[in-house]
Amino acid sequence: MKKYIRIGVDLGKGYFQVHALENEAGAAVNRKISRGKFLAFFSGISPCRVGMEACGSSNYWAREIAALGHEVVLIAPAYIKPYVKRGKNDAVDAEAICEAMSRPGMRFVPVKSAEQQAALMLHKDRELLVKQRTMSVNALRGHLAEFGIVVAKGIQHVDHLLELAREDADLPEMAKQAVERMASRLNDLDQAIAATEKAIAAASAKHANSRLLDQVPGIGPLIASVIAASMPDPSAFRSGRDFSAWLGLTPSQNSSGGKEKLGPITKKGNRYIRKLLVVGSTSLLRVAHKRKGALADWINALAAKKLQKVAAVALANKLARICWAILSTGECFREETYAKA
Repeated sequence: MKKYIRIGVDLGKGYFQVHALENEAGAAVNRKISRGKFLAFFSGISPCRVGMEACGSSNYWAREIAALGHEVVLIAPAYIKPYVKRGKNDAVDAEAICEAMSRPGMRFVPVKSAEQQAALMLHKDRELLVKQRTMSVNALRGHLAEFGIVVAKGIQHVDHLLELAREDADLPEMAKQAVERMASRLNDLDQAIAATEKAIAAASAKHANSRLLDQVPGIGPLIASVIAASMPDPSAFRSGRDFSAWLGLTPSQNSSGGKEKLGPITKKGNRYIRKLLVVGSTSLLRVAHKRKGALADWINALAAKKLQKVAAVALANKLARICWAILSTGECFREETYAKA
């Protein structure tokens, strides 16, 4: 069997570029392999280290190649780009991946299981449905505003908007027909969103890590499910701050000459989880004054000296660190830190 010390793979749709090294000083082997012969190539070589860019289908191929006995690592695209030489093609990208995976301080993306990807698929489906509902509501508002029918902002006022449109005698019949079609579409979207959230909650209840996270204030089944699926291995982060930084909830730095200069949060990483954490924190801020304990005292002290949105982001940072600590230790949330008054 052929032996390589490491292999960089640039994934594609129909063809994959492979950059393999037999030793550090030896010449590299560059091959373009079709999709159908990709696994056959790895089954015909001795187990080695394989690196790929964390992109679409990378988790699937990582699982398949790992099943053949190889060690597979995924690298974020931003960490590969510095190793790309002049020019841009598949061979250069595969070489850059092979070089990046050899760095001792390189950070890798944990490979997700099929079950974790299925859970994330439900979240992506829900996010798309919510986006479509928002687009439909905005379109309905815009169309009816042309006829002078306007209500207050918020999804909760859509029923009132539809009622006014149906009762307006001056609204043309064609416009009323369009309103009814929009109302039917909104009803279908509401039902689809409710069904998706029910499926997420059911899947979360079956997962041990999701049940642990669900005990944290401000973390419901929705957030617990997506965090547990997105972070299969808590040891990939050295601390809770690293996990929070991965979500883009830590201050950005522009420090030099020994002078630290902190700015707003970086907003890097997983935007969906960050959004859910901030929304959960906003809700938690409204009821924290009814609670007692160390966490409640911390939240109330924060809310007393910071603007609401600033406090919500800071609390989201805190909750992210708590989630990492729970997943790392396997401990339950200590209820005495946030108990009923």
